[in-house]
Amino acid sequence: MRSMVYRGPYKVRVEEKDMPPIEHPNDAIVRVTSAAICGSDLHLYHGMMPDTRVGMTFGHEFVGVVEKVGSSVERLKPGDRVMVPFNIYCGSCWFCSRGLYSNCHNVNPNATAVGGIYGYSHTCGGYDGGQAEFVRVPFADVGPGLIPDWMDEEDAVLLTDALPTGYFGAQLGDITEGDTVVVFGAGPVGLFAAKSAWLMGAGRVIVIDHLEYRLEKARTFAHAETYNFVEYDDIVVHLKKATDYLGADVVIDAVGAEADGNFLQHVTSSKLKLQGGSPIALNWAIDSVRKGGTVSVVGAYGPIFSTVKFGDAMNKGLTLRMNQCPGVPRGPAGPDSGMGFGPRPRGQTLLSPRTTRHRNRCALGLPRTPAREVAPGAFRRARFRDAGLWHLRPSKGHLGGDPEIRLQVQRGPGRALAAAPRRGPGGCVGTPRPLVCHPAPG
Repeated sequence: MRSMVYRGPYKVRVEEKDMPPIEHPNDAIVRVTSAAICGSDLHLYHGMMPDTRVGMTFGHEFVGVVEKVGSSVERLKPGDRVMVPFNIYCGSCWFCSRGLYSNCHNVNPNATAVGGIYGYSHTCGGYDGGQAEFVRVPFADVGPGLIPDWMDEEDAVLLTDALPTGYFGAQLGDITEGDTVVVFGAGPVGLFAAKSAWLMGAGRVIVIDHLEYRLEKARTFAHAETYNFVEYDDIVVHLKKATDYLGADVVIDAVGAEADGNFLQHVTSSKLKLQGGSPIALNWAIDSVRKGGTVSVVGAYGPIFSTVKFGDAMNKGLTLRMNQCPGVPRGPAGPDSGMGFGPRPRGQTLLSPRTTRHRNRCALGLPRTPAREVAPGAFRRARFRDAGLWHLRPSKGHLGGDPEIRLQVQRGPGRALAAAPRRGPGGCVGTPRPLVCHPAPG
């Protein structure tokens, strides 16, 4: 078969390779019909990812047709059109059982550092990727999802990485209604993150980049304010001015390891390989978010040292959330929407009554959908934990819960301590509603 093969930094070739074999009864072989080049593939191409070996095939965004399956595969059969998530996971280990599929412990000898990813170096498991005619797909009953007949391949391939990662970036931000959200990077992931921020109730969305065609797409597709950072002496100062000198409530880094904007950072990372990536976008995110705000990181960085302003983040009391986007396990009953970005059936919500109790929270304890999208009465008899906080019982006249009012809780016996104040657009603090205490979990 023909395959795109890595031959060293800045060198790739299309060469003939052996067909991938079935190595395990739960493997499948997929004939690739569409594949995409991710921005993070450039980190491999530029030699920034440790243990990227000559002969590896890149590509972690692909769809195709099942060619053959192992003896224990039950969900797939030859001829099925499938979309394959970029990460590989078993669906049953300690991490997968808690929704952290991108941190699966059974798919990578380096599992203490990272999960398994198709075509992303031996640091991430050494699996050949989808920029080839055929690819081996492990755990075929868990990861791949069937493509509906009505869905075009060009849309399906977006569901293997770009769209879920953008959504996940917004989800990590824990956006509440009226928040000001800044997205660094107007690539596909940044565009989807900006679009998703609106879905989660953001009152204002700002996108930062330096390429005008990308900023134009951010305006027309994501309906966001846009700023070209090369037109300002200091983009952080400009963002502070644009948010009443407070900073944004949530900032999403959708750039990662090869950010422009600082010559020294770029040279020490991309050229000299002295750090795991240029963290300029992440440092801008830390500086431009308000005190007590949230920084979400879905841009890819290498596993080695980077000069991040961690002291600034600590002194500002920031919440930093980051991860590779978890995939969605798909069992015999269909897609599991527990991660918040699975296909949503018509007329259903992510917190519909059919959702089981242990799935009422997504990975990392984040809320899976804005309160206004929750079916009336969905929270009537329950309190749901959100990253160490418990929502108040819904007040009369409200749909679902009110994510603006939360109780901080103690671990162990005791009662709730205080209510977090409501935030208005731009991070302004309003008068909190009356506090109704509930016993903290024992």
